[in-house]
Parts: sequence; structure tokens; C-alpha cells
Amino acid sequence: MISHGKDLKIFSGNSNHALAEAICKELRLPLGDLECGNFSDGECFVSIYETVRGSDVFVIQSTCGPVNNNLMELLVMIDAFKRASAGRITAVIPYFGYARQDRKAKPRDPISAKLVANMLTTAGADRVLTMDLHAAQIQGFFDIPVDNLLGSPLFVDYFKSRFGDDENTMVVSPDVGSVARARAFAQKLGMTMAIVDKRRQKANSSEVMSIIGDVKGKRVILLDDMVDTAGSLCGAAKALVEIGGATEVYACASHGVLSGPAIQRIEDSVIKEVLFLDTIPAKEGVKCDKIKYLSAAPMLADAISFIYHEDSVSRLFV
Repeated sequence: MISHGKDLKIFSGNSNHALAEAICKELRLPLGDLECGNFSDGECFVSIYETVRGSDVFVIQSTCGPVNNNLMELLVMIDAFKRASAGRITAVIPYFGYARQDRKAKPRDPISAKLVANMLTTAGADRVLTMDLHAAQIQGFFDIPVDNLLGSPLFVDYFKSRFGDDENTMVVSPDVGSVARARAFAQKLGMTMAIVDKRRQKANSSEVMSIIGDVKGKRVILLDDMVDTAGSLCGAAKALVEIGGATEVYACASHGVLSGPAIQRIEDSVIKEVLFLDTIPAKEGVKCDKIKYLSAAPMLADAISFIYHEDSVSRLFV
């Protein structure tokens, strides 16, 4: 691995082209000339139309739906840059798919997050830049450097400007597993926090059991790393209002996966507003007035610049 390429070049796959263009705009760089398409049988191909020999290459590709297609695109792009003698290849994965399969929950389960980590390394990635991994320990699945950015500072800025230091606003963790994330978020906002205790019966399904903390008469902000089918989020919001007595519910999550009935559930829920980052593009042709997006491009652009110039990325975690 070369520690520093001779120049900085940004390329993008098909998963989130708009975010890649926004990052390039922040860096005042053109998006690299690359074609990523499919043969008639569905196999993906990559053609690079500019030299990358000795360059510091950053490949931007969220492994969101269609997950397998986008993951394969990323692997083929990395392999193409490696064979084109790129100086260093950084896989910029704003949303890291398969991250929920990070351990064996029951006998004979795969650990798919580790498999994906192995595939990225084998393909030729020298480092990974991602945002809000579902489980922080996934960083240890890689034998190459991993920078896991946090989206919470973007939400902190938004809610501080929206609500200020309102004592009647508090942060709520939607489950016990997200307590550490919610606690850090609450500290940055200078707010107290509560926890929704739930029992998950099966994948993409949960039952709210109780609320730990007093939310009566409060405006609450639910924080999570991702929203998939929105069943857990909307169920927690309903319990906070009907059981806990909360007056208003807002929600934020870095990754809006929004599969299946998610958007309709959010539309029909008691939630007033849901904030996502644009790590996953918004669903085309689907509009929900409750959903808003903040751009992760400035933060990702700063991280790319710091990595290229061999500066510390830690200042982005403040």
C-alpha cells in the first residue's frame, strides 16, 4: 500500500451518484470519468476513461438496495482501479450493507458483515470510509484502516437551531442496543434521555414493552442509526405518546433504508418529522412531507480531504 497517491481522484458507482457529485462540489474537483453498467445477462462491467496510475482514488458507493448489485459494482470498481495501478484505493461506503449480520444470533447463522469486509480487502481496497456502522465492532472485521464517521453532529446542529436549550425536549433511545448512541447525542444537546424497552419477536418486527424514563409532557427526539421497515420506530413513537404521555415526537437516523411499507407507516404515524442523511438516496416518485434529508456531503468531503493530506479525521467526531 502506498501511503499517499500523487493526486486526488473521486469516482462513483450507480448507487448514490447525487451524493458523489455533492462531495466533488465541496472539494471543487470533477467527478472521475467512469462507466459502470451491465451486460445483457446482468453481469456488471466497469470502464475507466482516465489514467489513475499512482493516484489517490476514492470510490463512492453505498451498498443500499439493490444491495447485491451495488456491492458487486463496488468490488469490480476496486478491482479495476487496482489493476490500473492506482496508488491507494479508499472505498467510501456512506451506507454499509449487511452490517446487521455482525454475529451469530442463533446456530448456523452467517456473519455476513465479516464476509463483506474480506471481499473488500481481497478486491484491493486499502482503507474504508463509512458512516454510522450498525455495530461499531465491524471496524475490527477489517485488516485495513476504517474510519467510521458519526452522523449525529449534523442532527445536533439541526435540533439546536430548531429547539435551542428547551428543557421540555429530551432524547429517546428506540431500544436498549442504541443507548450509548442516544446518550452521546443527548449530552451534545444538553438534554436528558429515556429508553424504549422492546422485545423483538422476529426480524423487522418488534413489540414495545415499556418506557424507561419520564417523557410525560415532553417533546421527544428518537435517534437511531437506520430505519428499514419503520415498524420499530413508529411503534416506539406510538408508545411514547399513548403510554408515556409525550406531546410531540421527532425522529432522526443516518440511513433511511425505507423498505416495504416504511414510508406509509411514517406517514400514518404520530411522528411529526423524520430526518435522514442522504447516505441512501430518497425513493424516486415517493413523497412524504414528514421526511426530510440533510446532506452528509460536507462531512464526507472533509474526511476525504483529511485522508488525502494525511491529517487526523478525529476532529470530525467532536
